[in-house]
Amino acid sequence: MEVSTMVAKVAQAAEAADGPAPVRGGSVAWAGQPGFPPATIFPFTPPERIGIRNLYEFQALMYRPLYWLGRDGKPEVDPELSLAELPEWGADGRTVTVRLKPWKWSNGETVCADNVLFWVNMLVVKGPRYGKYVPGLFPDNLLSYEKIAQDTVRFVFDREYSRTWLLMNQLSLITPMPKAWDRTADDAPANASTDVADIPAVYEYLVSQNGEWTSEDNQFRTGWPSSPVWSVVNGPWRLASFEPDGTVSFVPNEHYSGPNKPYLDEFRQVPVPSEEALFTQLQAGPDAPGGIQVGFLPFGLDDSLLEGGVNPLQEHYRLVPQDVYCVRYMPMNFANAGMAGRIFRQAYFRQALQSCLDQDSAIRDIFHGYAHRIDGPVPPLRGEPVPGAEPRIPWPFDVDRARSLLADNGWDVSTTPATCVRPGTGPGCAGEGIESGAPLSFGLRYVKGKPALTRLMQQLQTDAAKAGIELRLEPIYGSVMVSEDHTEGGAGHVRWELNSWNGGWVFYGYPTGELLFKTGAGSNWAEYSDPKADELIERSVLSDDPSALAEYHNYLAEQVPAIWTPGFPLRLLEIANNLQGVEPINPYGMINPENWYYVNDTVAGAR
Repeated sequence: MEVSTMVAKVAQAAEAADGPAPVRGGSVAWAGQPGFPPATIFPFTPPERIGIRNLYEFQALMYRPLYWLGRDGKPEVDPELSLAELPEWGADGRTVTVRLKPWKWSNGETVCADNVLFWVNMLVVKGPRYGKYVPGLFPDNLLSYEKIAQDTVRFVFDREYSRTWLLMNQLSLITPMPKAWDRTADDAPANASTDVADIPAVYEYLVSQNGEWTSEDNQFRTGWPSSPVWSVVNGPWRLASFEPDGTVSFVPNEHYSGPNKPYLDEFRQVPVPSEEALFTQLQAGPDAPGGIQVGFLPFGLDDSLLEGGVNPLQEHYRLVPQDVYCVRYMPMNFANAGMAGRIFRQAYFRQALQSCLDQDSAIRDIFHGYAHRIDGPVPPLRGEPVPGAEPRIPWPFDVDRARSLLADNGWDVSTTPATCVRPGTGPGCAGEGIESGAPLSFGLRYVKGKPALTRLMQQLQTDAAKAGIELRLEPIYGSVMVSEDHTEGGAGHVRWELNSWNGGWVFYGYPTGELLFKTGAGSNWAEYSDPKADELIERSVLSDDPSALAEYHNYLAEQVPAIWTPGFPLRLLEIANNLQGVEPINPYGMINPENWYYVNDTVAGAR
C-alpha cells in the first residue's frame, strides 16, 4: 500500500503487528464551528467565503490543490499528497516547470495540464473574485504560461522570487479543474483551458451551480451531491449528502488514485448551535445517540473545565490542541464611509486601542494558558519566536498610555466617548477629515455563540472605555457577518467599523503579508494601505532571507493595521479514545479523515 504520512505508516504497522488493528469501516462525526457551516463548493472561492471551513475542511477533501502543505505535522510541502511533482527551476531562476502525476478524476479522466490551465485562465480573467488574489502577483507576475505536454505546464515569471514563497504561496493556490466543469450550460461544453474568452461565461455557469455566494439558505446546497459538476472529484472523498440543517456527509471516492485510501465508510460534518450545546453533546460520549467522535472543548465556557490541565472529558476523549500557523487579529474598516474610517487611518488611534487589549490576562483567565501573545503579522508557530523580530512588545496593555496618545492628538478623554477638541492635520491635532466634536464611539460586530470571544470583547470594551473609547458590541451569526462585511458592495461593506470572527488568518504557505495587508489584496477586507508596508511585503516575497520577513513584521507590529489578539489553537480537539490517525496536526489547518481509523470492535458512529 502506497503511503506518505506518518499516520498511514503507523496504521500499516499496526495491521502487521500485535497492537490494536485498525478497523475498516464506521462513521465519524466532526463538530462544525457554530455559525460557520460549509457554504462554498466551487474551489475558486471569493473573498467573502475564503476561510478554513470552506477551503481546507470541505473543498480539499474532494478537490486536491496542486501542492499539499503540511507533512507529518511540519510546515512544509508533502510531495506524496501533491498532485504534481516538485517543480523544476530553470537556470534563469524565473522559469518553473510543473509535471503532474497520473491521478484520475472520478469520471475516469486523467488530471492533466489542461486542468491546470483552466484554473489559471480563470484567475487571469476573474482574479478580483478570488479571495487569495493579489494585484501584481500570481498570475499578473507571469510573462507566459503554457502546456508543453499533456502532463506538463511551464511558467515564466517576470523576475526571480523566493523559491520557498513561489512554491508555497503561489503554485499551491492552483486547484486543477476537470473538463466536466468547462461549460457554459448543462449541455454547452466550452474550451476555457485554451481560450480565455470562454472564461466569463464558464465562471457564471459554475457560480450558478454553486449558488449565490452570500446566501445562508442550505436548500440549494442539498443538490450539490447529485450535481454532474461537483460530483467529479479527484480527492479521497465525494459528497454524499448535504442536509437542509447543514449536516454534510462524505463517503470514499471509489475512483481515488492517490495514496492513503480511506478506512472509514463515512465522514460527517455536523453543525452545532453553540459551544454550550456541543459541550453537552460531548459529555454524553461518542457512542451516545447523535454522538460526536471529533469535537472540541470550548474556551471560556467554564473556568473550571481546564483547571490543573486535566481534560474534563478524558473518560471518552483525548484532548489534542489543533495548533495551526495563524495570526489572530480584529480588523478596522479603513473603507468605512463615515467618521470611523477617518479615525482608523490615524496610527495613534490604532496604537491606543491596541494598548487597551490586555492579552496577558486573557491568556491566563480566558484561555487558561492554551494561548500566546500576538504582537505583529507573523505568528509564532507552537511557541517558536519570529526570527529577527524585535523582542520588545510595541504596544503592551497600558490604558494610561492609550489616554495620553489620544489626549496628545486632539481628544478630550475626560469623558467616554472622548470627543475631538483639536481638529486638523497639524501637530497635536486629530487628523485629516476628523471634525470638532466627533466622538470615539464605534460599533464592534463579533461572532455569537463563542464564550471566549464574548469575554474577550467585553474585556476590551471595559478597558477601552477607561481610555475614552466607546465600543458598542453586537453579537451576530458568524457566516452572515463575514458575508456582509467582507463582500465588496455588500450590505455592510462600507458601514461596518470593527469586527471579529473569532480569529484571523491561517496561513497556507510562507507567512508573508501579501494576502492580508498589501494594497488591493483579495483578503485585505479592511482595505488597509501603506506604501512602506507594500514595499516590505514585496521584499519578503523576493528573498529567502529571514531578515526581510522580520522587517515587515516589525514595521506592522508598530503600525497596528489591525488589533492583534491572543493566538490560540484553532480548536482544543476532543477525539474519541478509540479513533486513531488524527494526529499529527496539520499546521495549516488541513484535515485528512482518510487517515483516521478505529482500533477496536466498538466502532463509534457506525450505522
